[in-house]
Amino acid sequence: MSPFLTALIASATILTIILATDLGRRRVTNMRMARSLLAVAIVIALFVHSLPTGGNDISLQLVGIGVGAICGLIAGALLPAERDSASGQIYTRGGIGYALLWIVLSSTRVLFAYGTEHWFSQGIVKFSIDYKLSGQDVYANAFVFMSLAMVLARTAVLLTRRRKLLAQGNAAVSQAEAVRIP
Repeated sequence: MSPFLTALIASATILTIILATDLGRRRVTNMRMARSLLAVAIVIALFVHSLPTGGNDISLQLVGIGVGAICGLIAGALLPAERDSASGQIYTRGGIGYALLWIVLSSTRVLFAYGTEHWFSQGIVKFSIDYKLSGQDVYANAFVFMSLAMVLARTAVLLTRRRKLLAQGNAAVSQAEAVRIP
């Protein structure tokens, strides 16, 4: 499968699941987090065929992970969480900024893959030779790992917020009960 098609399918799959589970007011549940992680695991299983380790391959793949983690933290910051006072449940509210971040990053990955085949194929070959990169698999892996790291960082932010908000809610309930006890 071509790098463009790989990037298109992988990015579209993750983008669709993330936006479907995060846009609007959504309850933070374990199943919601698991769906995102499952999508990334499936994408990795389908599209990561090898783990190139020659030359600077590992470095490029680590850069993909690092960029993904940073983007995931930014995504998490754009997804505010709140505790519903009536039910005690934790909700997030994904808006236009959150959606745009995911759309822009997914589109950029797909455009880069398209460009490597159609716009700057000779340039990417020269870059790969100059920087000792082994070829298509290392680029595909870097982008898949970037997506994985982004989803994992966003999930970590949500889980941390949920834990914090639940703890605050439990502390408030304990204080209210302490005040009522004579």
